[in-house]
Amino acid sequence: MADRAPISFSDLLARPRDAADARIAYGPLALQFGELWRPTGPGPHPLVVMIHGGCWLADLPGLELMDQACADLKASGVAVWNLEYRRIGHEGGGYPGTFQDVAAGVNHVRGLARTYPLDLARVVVAGHSAGGHLALWSSVRGPLRGPDPFIPKGAVSLAGIIDLAAYHATGPDACGGPGTIEALVGMSQRPGQQVYADTSPAALLPLALPYAVISGALDLIVPSRFGAAFGALAMARGDPVEVMDLAHAGHFELIDPTAPAWAVIKAQIKSLLD
Repeated sequence: MADRAPISFSDLLARPRDAADARIAYGPLALQFGELWRPTGPGPHPLVVMIHGGCWLADLPGLELMDQACADLKASGVAVWNLEYRRIGHEGGGYPGTFQDVAAGVNHVRGLARTYPLDLARVVVAGHSAGGHLALWSSVRGPLRGPDPFIPKGAVSLAGIIDLAAYHATGPDACGGPGTIEALVGMSQRPGQQVYADTSPAALLPLALPYAVISGALDLIVPSRFGAAFGALAMARGDPVEVMDLAHAGHFELIDPTAPAWAVIKAQIKSLLD
């Protein structure tokens, strides 16, 4: 196991994937939609709002990255609302459109529950990489909160870029370097402003809900030191956060249901739902 090389997103996408049960718009724009994975049985089902990664960039894969994880959760009796959203390179992507889309997509669970048997008292937001950032951000939102936001029961960041300032300063160039963070937070649009104050979970602490920060020890895209540092800061601010650094796991093992790391992650998600 220790000798197994970490997989890439291409390895993950090359495998057969099931299809979601429904594609549903949460807004009027082409990329404002999600896919619902609905378990069998009458429900009401607990729900995971899933947010994909891909460096917030339009030229990388989208919600299909999460298909295998969604299918595995569905088979376990958990419904999944897998969100697409505008990214850097899409018209309106970056600041504030990416954040507005994710907020609207999370809020739309109320509308889904009017049609599908979902338990809105048991909702967790989970995301991977850039989606891990958006998962924690959507749980608090700060100045971009908007009216009547839906706040989940808990949240899970999987290899999330959850301290934007720290990643901008010392992160690897895997996501395009500091320029990607600058585009995400609208640095050129907002010179002189505290651009992380409404965009970075680290700047929004405490989040004041239970959540998990999970990293892979072999991750070269979001090294686990970022999760550890965020966890220490969150604990110091009084947050009920669980911090995990999973051995033998790279970046994409955290969304690979065939990897040993996934069993740990799924158990954590289910503990937050219960």
